Amino acid sequence: MTTTASSFDRRYDLDWIRVGAFFLLILYHVGMFYVPWEWHVKTPHPVEAIEPLMQLTNPWRLTLLFLVSGAATRFMADKVSVGKLTGARIARLLPPLVFAMFVIVPPQSYYEIVEAAAASPAAGLVVDPYGAFWVKYATASGRWCDADGCLTTPTWNHMWFVAYLLVYSLILALMLALIPRLGAKLQAGLERAMKGPGLLIWPIAFLAVTRMFLMPLFEVTHALTDDWYNHAVSFPAFLLGFGLAKSETLRERLISARWLALVLAVVCWAAWATYAWIYRADDANPVGGLRLVMRCVYSIDQWCAIAAILGFGAKHLNRDAPVLRYLTLAVFPLYIVHQTLIVVIAHHLAKLNLPQGLEAAILILATFAGCFATYEIVRRIPGVRWLFGLKSQPRAEASRPPALA
Repeated sequence: MTTTASSFDRRYDLDWIRVGAFFLLILYHVGMFYVPWEWHVKTPHPVEAIEPLMQLTNPWRLTLLFLVSGAATRFMADKVSVGKLTGARIARLLPPLVFAMFVIVPPQSYYEIVEAAAASPAAGLVVDPYGAFWVKYATASGRWCDADGCLTTPTWNHMWFVAYLLVYSLILALMLALIPRLGAKLQAGLERAMKGPGLLIWPIAFLAVTRMFLMPLFEVTHALTDDWYNHAVSFPAFLLGFGLAKSETLRERLISARWLALVLAVVCWAAWATYAWIYRADDANPVGGLRLVMRCVYSIDQWCAIAAILGFGAKHLNRDAPVLRYLTLAVFPLYIVHQTLIVVIAHHLAKLNLPQGLEAAILILATFAGCFATYEIVRRIPGVRWLFGLKSQPRAEASRPPALA
């Protein structure tokens, strides 16, 4: 079934893109175990060579997720009142966030402490049994500190995205209450601005300005209250998705620009990845204005990759399928549990001293298997569904085999 662009009852291409972006995120977090960058747990044998591959999605993956989340919110907002929209977003996002912070996320902090204690015995970190650790975690009384600082708990780790999405949804609800027909007005403004070269130039210019002037002042923290560079990029991306979701005009423009955007994204990725590789050392200091130039290159990559994905998706993916209906429901529970699965599995796999390629393959397969097993279990338990962002469902329907079967 192919949905015509004029109807826009649902953008199946954006559903496909959302699912694909979350799957890429899972693979990215597997890569975080191996790349030399800081993360919760680390392989004993870091692999510098995968840094350029990690840079392939680093500039745009989360910005794209905020954009498609804004688009999904548009379809909901056009069908219900502001009050119902607010209630629905709180009901979907807040219970999983709180549940994850106290049940799903704590093992990540636990194994982070285990590995930090093993790596730096002189720091004096005490590894309690998990039950005692959880009490300290939940009551913010752990005082787990080393030379790099202290571990703050409770924490949301990867669930920061859900916290930000909840806050952005509430801000949007307030804007909808104050500005009648906000979606249509945003759409009309975007259609006027993003025509011809403006489709690429204006988003790139905005991203470049924020990266050049805000990023040096506000480090990305995922802590909500001091994360102003991140907000300056993520919230406008959310509003952009809200505005373009139902625009046939922007959809056609993105289709037309997809090849140019793809070429620019690939070229700028190669340039940025090369720059990041050359200056990967902590004490590296790029000469002259090179740092500012590369921030612009990063921004070109960031928007052109998103524009290419949206364009190719609109051209080739705007069709429904049973597997899409299954994955659209499954992807939020998968996101909730994926990072904890990666941390726990990776920590224990590393002890087996397997060949690294085999270890990585097992880690990827075990993570996806664990994610889907979790979804298949929780979707069948009415009292648990809402903790994973799933709507209530009759028991008979929840017990059916997966749609993709």
